[in-house]
Amino acid sequence: MTLLKCRTALPGLVPVLAGVLAFGTTAVAQTGTNTSSLQHEVVLEGLENPWDMAFLDDGTMFFTEKCKGLSVRMPSGDVNALLGMSESEGYPSTEDDLFCEGQAGMMGVAVDPDFTENRRIYVYSTSNMSDPHTNRLMRLVVNEDFTGVSDRTDIVDDVPYKMEASDHPFGGPGAHNGGRVRFGPDGALWLTTGDNHNEEIPQSPTLMGSKVLRIDTDGNAHPENSPPEGFDDRTYTYGHRNVQGIAFHPVTGTPIVAEHGPWHSDEITVLENGGNAGWDPRPNMAGREDCPDDYCGYSPNQMEGMNRYERAAFMPMTDFETYPEAMPPIWDNNGWSQGTSSAAFLEGEQWGDWDGAMVVGIMGIGFGGTPIGQRIDVMQLDDDLAVLDVTEMTLPMEAGRFRSVVQGPDGSLYTAVDEGMIHKLTPSN
Repeated sequence: MTLLKCRTALPGLVPVLAGVLAFGTTAVAQTGTNTSSLQHEVVLEGLENPWDMAFLDDGTMFFTEKCKGLSVRMPSGDVNALLGMSESEGYPSTEDDLFCEGQAGMMGVAVDPDFTENRRIYVYSTSNMSDPHTNRLMRLVVNEDFTGVSDRTDIVDDVPYKMEASDHPFGGPGAHNGGRVRFGPDGALWLTTGDNHNEEIPQSPTLMGSKVLRIDTDGNAHPENSPPEGFDDRTYTYGHRNVQGIAFHPVTGTPIVAEHGPWHSDEITVLENGGNAGWDPRPNMAGREDCPDDYCGYSPNQMEGMNRYERAAFMPMTDFETYPEAMPPIWDNNGWSQGTSSAAFLEGEQWGDWDGAMVVGIMGIGFGGTPIGQRIDVMQLDDDLAVLDVTEMTLPMEAGRFRSVVQGPDGSLYTAVDEGMIHKLTPSN
């Protein structure tokens, strides 16, 4: 079994050149040479929308389920529930303010680099503690036998949450929260957030949606953040739509994000300190007039499919005309929006030619004529972090909605799918 197949083999894709003409991005070779096979193991199944994982060096794996809570899988394979949502059962403790709705709930998780000394982990979840409700980044302490957590401290408590439904595709409460939590090689804690279908959030200097935050473990801004004047100093970048993936280049440490597009143009972007991602769905901008519920994010013709390049010209994911200094994406999914949700780098000689490549989990949409596209893409980057090659993993199991991809301490790639499983993929060279 081959480990890859050419991305152009996907049905419905047009040549990459079309994306070049429409967006000005660089054409990318669509072939690869790594032909190793993958061994496959189902690590966990029967879960409810697993969202993220984080590992200790011994293989202990913390994981979240969006509408249930936080648990841990021990190296023995035993699973201990740790912290439940308000109505969850079977957990040693629950938090009454934590809830799920639509795309919101318990999302990202990260382990403190000094876990051995402080036993801290960090979990991002939706909370009704305030009105309007918010998304919060919580710091928790895990007990010695991994059977519970304590000392909850909300180090970020002001990420916006969508309270009411709006007239948009997927327009219910709880939309677009971002949600990935990662420690970078600089030791800082990074959090990605989303726009809530709220037109004011992406370019707002003070609303903490549509941002990538870089903070310390108490929630304070990193001292080297350099957002524009007047911005909240926790801001590393702004002007995003809904970032659910962030990874750090294994050599340079550069942050790179994966982001959901609006019926077109999922994007991978190399972040620049203080940079603007160029998403601005406000009415009466860039030649647009009024839009449904004042949010132009799916316009025009928002409830029906149309040519993705025509839509992108009207409502660009990265609006270079309005923001000529916006951070340019290095990949735009050939103009499609298919749910680009997560990213990680593969490291280790066991990955052969893919050692140092970035993997991206794509959930697949299949909405309005879009090819479903459930897959894991492997992106090889050059020294300037431009995309050299994109190939699709040939999977030894059925594809799913790849919500999270994480490399474990054993060098294998772990991926959580919305269908309720966490898979382990190991190259056999």
